[in-house]
Amino acid sequence: RHKLTAPFVHWRKIMEHEYKDLKSQSIESGIIFYGLESCKPNYTYKGNNVRKNYVIHYIEEGKGTFSSAGRPFVQLQAGDCFILPQGVPCFYQADSKDPWKYSWIGLSGIKVGNILSGSSLLERRYLHQIQNTAFKNSLTSLYEALHFPNNLKNNLLVESLIYRMFYDLVDEFPAKDVEKTSSKTQFELAVSYMKNNYNTGCNIIDVCHSLSISRSYLYGLFQKFTDSSPQQILTSLRMEDAKQQLKTTDKSIQQISYSVGYGDSFTFSKAFKRYCGYSPSDYRKMI
Repeated sequence: RHKLTAPFVHWRKIMEHEYKDLKSQSIESGIIFYGLESCKPNYTYKGNNVRKNYVIHYIEEGKGTFSSAGRPFVQLQAGDCFILPQGVPCFYQADSKDPWKYSWIGLSGIKVGNILSGSSLLERRYLHQIQNTAFKNSLTSLYEALHFPNNLKNNLLVESLIYRMFYDLVDEFPAKDVEKTSSKTQFELAVSYMKNNYNTGCNIIDVCHSLSISRSYLYGLFQKFTDSSPQQILTSLRMEDAKQQLKTTDKSIQQISYSVGYGDSFTFSKAFKRYCGYSPSDYRKMI
């Protein structure tokens, strides 16, 4: 993944103001402007508060107040982000004592609304403390790439980072239709998926994709309802099946390893010994 350079990080910290209009080449989704502002106390945006596009803001420093039509005011601070949705009146104001500094990216295109609707950001209008997320990393990488010279290679980089940013947003902060399912039900569905697919070689990413949730959210579910991690549960299902086959069948170690989802007997034997304290062959002899 594209990484920020140290000089850029330093420059961004000391920068007080920036704004640039762009001519997006993409009909589907593209950047039409970006900027950064260190606001004065109580500063409010004086322009049209109903946008013709979508503008994602990330709060670099300080704090302030944000609201959109029909929504209560919310206090936001460094590490939070908010969005100005297309066609929705919004109000945002810097704090009187610790005014915020934020960067923004304006998005336009026929696909942007549909993509954003897959995330809770568009529904809630803001997200708290995203600084350690993949979404924040890709958003920052995109902002940096917008400063590169305008040529084919860099334009392709920007386009790829736009979709990377969208992917991370939808992956880590899914929309309400995903969140409507109770956490208990989601946990049960995850375990059920493992039980039905552990012998196919599925992994934790496959479990996440089956439920359209992020890996961190899945681990949170298992922390809430069990003392084991998802990987421990998946390994347990494989090992208990393997133990039963070693007890009751004459299958070779290689056949058993394939039947419980391992690609080779060596990896299976190492995992089995970590789980049981014995190699598969020693376990079979012992019983």
